[in-house]
Amino acid sequence: MKLPSQLAVLALAALLAAGPASAQEKVLREGQVTEQALIDALKPPAAAASAADEQQPRTRGFKPAVRPAVAAAGTAATAAQSGRASILVTFVTDSADLTPRAKSALDVLAAAMKSEKLEKVKFTIEGHADPRGGDERNLKLSQSRAESVRNYLMAQHGLAADRINAVGKGSTALMNTADPAAAENRRVTIVAQPG
Repeated sequence: MKLPSQLAVLALAALLAAGPASAQEKVLREGQVTEQALIDALKPPAAAASAADEQQPRTRGFKPAVRPAVAAAGTAATAAQSGRASILVTFVTDSADLTPRAKSALDVLAAAMKSEKLEKVKFTIEGHADPRGGDERNLKLSQSRAESVRNYLMAQHGLAADRINAVGKGSTALMNTADPAAAENRRVTIVAQPG
């Protein structure tokens, strides 16, 4: 097999191993949110890729131009998963008011964001809604919820405003399309911004 063909096969193997991003993304429910899980999930993609590179075997002066398919697939999967964490943050019905359980989960998130590994990282808080209600209403509600999370993190934990952006996604990124009213469709996703 010629080199271009080998590269195409390796790239395809990496994509197939990584699978679709939404299938790999897991929503952490309020009781599952731990500081270490969030730190691991929110490492910026560049940091995750360099960590994967560091795990490659060292050789004397030889660096293969093409990695084995398994190593490439592992790196692609790590990069696809890194820098994002979805948390099921609950709100009072049809409002942006955080529940006490949501605040508890956000307290853990704030500790992770203040950790040494993430202290210089900027984040986007994405608010998501299920499709019940109109598109315009869902977009406004998801924006209000993202801003509510942002405001809580700043007011209660002193996180700097320039580190956190809030964006409403409405119902455009359903995680569970088979059940549009599923709880995981009403979530907040924290995305680490590439450095």
